[in-house]
Amino acid sequence: MELYGVRIPTIVTDNIAVRCCGCGEVIEGRPWRVNILDSIAPEAPVSWTESAGINPGPFEFHADPSHVLDWMARRGFLFCRLSEVREIMRPFWLPIEPPRLGLCDGLHREDHEFVNPAVIAPERS
Repeated sequence: MELYGVRIPTIVTDNIAVRCCGCGEVIEGRPWRVNILDSIAPEAPVSWTESAGINPGPFEFHADPSHVLDWMARRGFLFCRLSEVREIMRPFWLPIEPPRLGLCDGLHREDHEFVNPAVIAPERS
């Protein structure tokens, strides 16, 4: 390997550390990143004694949308079937017991249709 014009014979390959959050395998090339961003900011930051309700990411995946949908299903999230898997997903707390989080791209005007992402993952791959 050559680094800044200096040959370094002890380094054979670069370390690849980026793994897919969906399947856990190494991602070759550039990963697909998904962020969970709320369109309305909270009025006050979370206290240092508490933890935030949502980890906004970024989460990294293979380019196949089924990896993102599998990850959502394992975490108990629901997915709006009227949306697509995009770089920015919007969170919606659903009024059900126990409370669950639904994710949508927010690019449609119809009412949300939240479903289990594991059901539609095979359709989207």
